[in-house]
Amino acid sequence: MKTMLGATTALVVGTLTAQAGGIDRSGQGLGALFEKGRYVELSFGAVKPEVSGNDVALFGGGATGDVASDYTQLAFSYKYDINDQLSFALNLDQPFGADVLYSATSAALGGTNAEATSTQLTGILRYKFNDRVSVHAGLRATKSDGFIRLQGAAYAGLSTYNVTLGSDVAPGYLVGVAYEIPDIALRVALTYNSEVKHDFLTTERLGAAQIAPQSVTNVTLPQSVNLDFQSGIAEDTLLFGQIRWVDWSAFRVDPTAFVGLAGGGLIDLEDSVTYSLGIGRRFNETWAGSVSVSYEGKGTDNLVSPLAPTDGRIGLTVGGIYSHENMKVSFGVNYTKLGDAQPETGTPDVARASMTGNSALGVGVKVGWSF
Repeated sequence: MKTMLGATTALVVGTLTAQAGGIDRSGQGLGALFEKGRYVELSFGAVKPEVSGNDVALFGGGATGDVASDYTQLAFSYKYDINDQLSFALNLDQPFGADVLYSATSAALGGTNAEATSTQLTGILRYKFNDRVSVHAGLRATKSDGFIRLQGAAYAGLSTYNVTLGSDVAPGYLVGVAYEIPDIALRVALTYNSEVKHDFLTTERLGAAQIAPQSVTNVTLPQSVNLDFQSGIAEDTLLFGQIRWVDWSAFRVDPTAFVGLAGGGLIDLEDSVTYSLGIGRRFNETWAGSVSVSYEGKGTDNLVSPLAPTDGRIGLTVGGIYSHENMKVSFGVNYTKLGDAQPETGTPDVARASMTGNSALGVGVKVGWSF
C-alpha cells in the first residue's frame, strides 16, 4: 500500500502541472529518491494551455489569439542503494520553459514572442541516520537558452526589438531533510533548490539589424523551496501534498542595449507560492487512484509581463496507478483554471490587453520499475 500510494505525490506536482508563476514546469520533485531498492522511472506529459484575450480599447480591442503554445515534458530518474544508509539518485528533467506568441490580429502586442528551454541533470545523495530521519544533497547542471521579440504598437519605438540568448550550462545545488514514520506511511521532506546563474552570450537586434556588439547577459534561474508531505489517514488511504515557493522576483533578463534604450529590463515577475493537496486510495492489490487540487494565489495587482500573461491558478488532478510485479504505471489528467491578467508595458506600467477565461489541460504517464 505505501509503495503504490506514495507514487501519487509525484504525479500531482510533476508533468501534469500547468505552467505556474513565471516559467515553472516540472516542480523539481524528488519522488524517486524515496523509492525502495533500485528503481528506474520514465515519465511523459503533454500540456495544452489556452490563453487569449483582447487589446484594450486604446489599441482597437483586437484579439490576441491563443498566445500559449502546447508543450511536452520528459523526465528520467534512476535510484539505487549504496548501502543500508546511503543511496544515490540521478534525475534528468526540464524544469523551466516558455513558448508565447501573440497573433498579428493584436495591434498592441501582435508578433511579441518568447521562447525558452532548459534541461537539468541532478545527482543526489541521501543519508539515513535511522528509519525516521535522513538528509539529502545534490549537485545539478542546467542547460538553458532563450529568444524574446517585442512587437506591436504598445512598444512604440522598441517594436521589433529582439534578443537571442545563446545556450549556456551553469551549476546549482540542493539540500534537504526528511522525517518518516514507515508504519503509517508518513513522510515530510523539505528541500531547498539553489538559484542557477547563467551567463548568456547575447545578440540584440531591432528588426534584422544588430544594434550593439555581442555582450553577456546574467540571468538567475530562481531559488525555490519544496515542502512535500504524505501520511496514511485510514486503512489503504493516503493524504499527500506539497507547498512550493519560488523566488521569481530574482529572475531578470536585462540585456545591455535594451536597458540603455528602455531604462529597465524585459521581465518583471512576482514570487509565487503553489499549494497542492490530495487523497490516494488503494482499491485492491493491483489498482490505486488519487484526486488532488492545486492552488496558486494572484499577485499584488493584475498587471503582468506579456511574456507570462496569466496570474494565479486553481487545478484538479485525477490519477490512477496500476501495479504488476516489479512495475507500476501512474497516469492522470489535470485541468487548471488560469487566472485573468492584464499584460502591461511602459514606465509606469500600463495595461495593453486583457486575458480572460484561460485554462490548461494536461495528461501524463509515468512508468517505474523496481529491481
